[in-house]
Amino acid sequence: MNETRTLVSPHTLGTRRGKAIYWTTLVTIVVVFTFVFVFPLYWMVTGAMKSPDELADVPPGVFPHHFDLSGYREAWRQLDLGLYLRNTLVYAFGAWLFTMGVDVTAAYALSKLRPMFGRAVLGLMLATLMIPPMVILLPAYLTVKDLPLLHVNLLNTPWAIWLPAAANAFNIFLLKRFFDSIPTELLQAAEVDGASPARILWSVVLPVSRPILGVVSIFTIVNVWRDFVWPLLVLPDSQRKTISVAISSLAVQVPQNVLIGSLVIASVPTIVVFFVFQRHIMAGLTAGGLKG
Repeated sequence: MNETRTLVSPHTLGTRRGKAIYWTTLVTIVVVFTFVFVFPLYWMVTGAMKSPDELADVPPGVFPHHFDLSGYREAWRQLDLGLYLRNTLVYAFGAWLFTMGVDVTAAYALSKLRPMFGRAVLGLMLATLMIPPMVILLPAYLTVKDLPLLHVNLLNTPWAIWLPAAANAFNIFLLKRFFDSIPTELLQAAEVDGASPARILWSVVLPVSRPILGVVSIFTIVNVWRDFVWPLLVLPDSQRKTISVAISSLAVQVPQNVLIGSLVIASVPTIVVFFVFQRHIMAGLTAGGLKG
């Protein structure tokens, strides 16, 4: 009988001393890693509650002298965060719609419809992942400034955010890998019943693909929300900026505690999205098949 060899034998773990060492080590590691990841968030949240003088203290204090929320109120008022949150929400929601429409259909075609030169197309798309984003920044900007064939200038319009967000080879690859795991017999049964490819996609493929659709949705929304360089280039109008660009451009005009408060407010939506949909991330990324 083969036993799995571990660093500590099961006999040692079964003793009182072994259990004490095991749980002490486990709790210590969990606490340390939790502290490393959570403390920066705590520092940011409490930083907005401190006065500028407190923030300048050396060494800095861990707790505010007074828990004052005026930093958040001033951040909302002085930086007009409501406008920039609405702008970013529109850009993120539109990017999500276009991503679902473009990337899902492209992945479905490559996975199940098997078009001519499909492997070559997929290979070329995946090759773009090897190119540093800064390399294609200028060509992408020139494309948005003068859209080929149509010769339309998309600067200062949501289209400059939506269209590049939909052209995402990584999302297509994730979706295709999941679609590949869907049994062909399931699609063939729908085809025998007279369903068209579009009907099969809508009624069969999408309902069983909710985990990976959730993952792609989270990636798309978070990427648009946190992006800085691209919105800075294509949205020069101050009334159309995203929240990250707006905070950066107005940072020198406000006290440091107000700036930190604006950063906290800008971070809340993405943190909420993560906590609400965190189970979909692992479910979608680890899904390799369907149980019949």
